[in-house]
Amino acid sequence: MVVREIAPDIFSVGALDFDRRLFDSLIPLPQGTSYNSYLVKGTKKTALIDTVDPTREMDLVTNLVKARVDTIDYLVVNHAEQDHSGSLPMMAELFPKAKVVVNEKCLDMVTHLLDIGSERCMVINDRDTVDLGGKTLEFLITPWVHWPETMLTYAREDRVLFSCDLFGSHMAESTLRVNDWKEVYHAAKRYYAEIMMPFSSSIREHMEKIDTLDIAMIAPSHGPIHTEPNLILDAYRDWISDKVKNEVVIPYVSMHGSTEKMVQYLTEALIDRGIRVLPFNLVVTDIGELAMALVDSATVVIGTPTVIFGPHPQAVYATYLVNMLRPKTRIVSVIGSFGWGGRTVEVLKGMLTRIEPELLDPVYIKGAPGAKDLKDLDNLADAIAKKHREFGILT
Repeated sequence: MVVREIAPDIFSVGALDFDRRLFDSLIPLPQGTSYNSYLVKGTKKTALIDTVDPTREMDLVTNLVKARVDTIDYLVVNHAEQDHSGSLPMMAELFPKAKVVVNEKCLDMVTHLLDIGSERCMVINDRDTVDLGGKTLEFLITPWVHWPETMLTYAREDRVLFSCDLFGSHMAESTLRVNDWKEVYHAAKRYYAEIMMPFSSSIREHMEKIDTLDIAMIAPSHGPIHTEPNLILDAYRDWISDKVKNEVVIPYVSMHGSTEKMVQYLTEALIDRGIRVLPFNLVVTDIGELAMALVDSATVVIGTPTVIFGPHPQAVYATYLVNMLRPKTRIVSVIGSFGWGGRTVEVLKGMLTRIEPELLDPVYIKGAPGAKDLKDLDNLADAIAKKHREFGILT
């Protein structure tokens, strides 16, 4: 990644990772990612805002050499996770006089996770500032987006918000700034769904604080920079709202075809009733696409056969995902087939402890679906359509 100026004496010095395809051994990265680090030069002091993943630390060192950095006075830690701060120990060694700027919760993390001595740290509070000479950095403590120590940094004079993981996207994009909003919107929504959605209530609170700022540019820790900040701010306002769409997400798995037939029938029944349906065959599904679909959908119907005495492991994983991501889904049901018995429906219902949807009667049958079973699926489609009309999303 080359050194590029994003505002007067503010530079992007981070790294692109085109080849990374998995994050946290969990999240698919179809477009790679970036580890954005920003250098802010005042007339008196210089600050580095976040570092990079340790796998790319030499990229950061090279960029600092290119930027002709002789000294760094402040190493600002917006977030202690490795992809942001994994190169902090090297930076602290290269610039031994630099103060590591952290909040109280972050202090504990950098000392324990990154072996940074507490004597190197400068602990700040919410809305504290640092004067670099002609450039003022203001710190906004924003816990639980998505770790408890997360904070944002705002360059007052240049109106640049360094937003950490908030408003980011996993994209290894050679273009520094957003130039295709449609593409970035998709990546940003996916990023929100996979990482930020469980913390939507915290984000709502922090958005009130962010709305008090005069923002010309949002520079996140992943993905391109937003030079039209209202686009991403409005997108987040929509995603964190209570509004749901006239959509049914159906994550399903089928072993011998019976559950798949039920899913196909229910899909057509819902379409006939004017409802958009998003089925996901879990055997081949990109889990990030499923997470993104959950952001807006009013209803989730889980389709699974019984394996021995319980749900298929793929359905368990999907249900766990729904529960942990905490979407604003209002209705949940289960459909599927069993051979001789089991507790599939009870197990799946018992997993949904972090959300409070209305549970519609399941359609869980023995063997292949017959005429009565198809009628029950029609009744389920009617019940979903009725609820969607009550929500005001289906006319």
